[in-house]
Amino acid sequence: MKVDQKGHTICIKDTQGDLVSFLMKVTHQYKSFEKHNIIIDIRLHQNLSVKEINTFMSLSKTHRKSQKSFIIATSDLDHNAISDKLTVVRSLLEAHDIIEMEEIERDLGF
Repeated sequence: MKVDQKGHTICIKDTQGDLVSFLMKVTHQYKSFEKHNIIIDIRLHQNLSVKEINTFMSLSKTHRKSQKSFIIATSDLDHNAISDKLTVVRSLLEAHDIIEMEEIERDLGF
């Protein structure tokens, strides 16, 4: 797991290729990330199922309750099959753009 902080955003990248252990690590270390916007970078994984992506749902709900962004970056997935409750994008640039838009919306009170 690699953690990079850029301003008010933390990008957490899976470097081992084991999605289950990665999710467990992120969940256990969540307290150190909770005050930042989070990008979960799982672009390393190929052929992920919707069910595997949905394992991040509870973490996403918890994080969004604190008025922070939670974005998952994965390249190989049918993004139309994902629930609207999760924000899933193809690239880190797109993830950062969405966080900027969500920050503006929060600042304006939406």
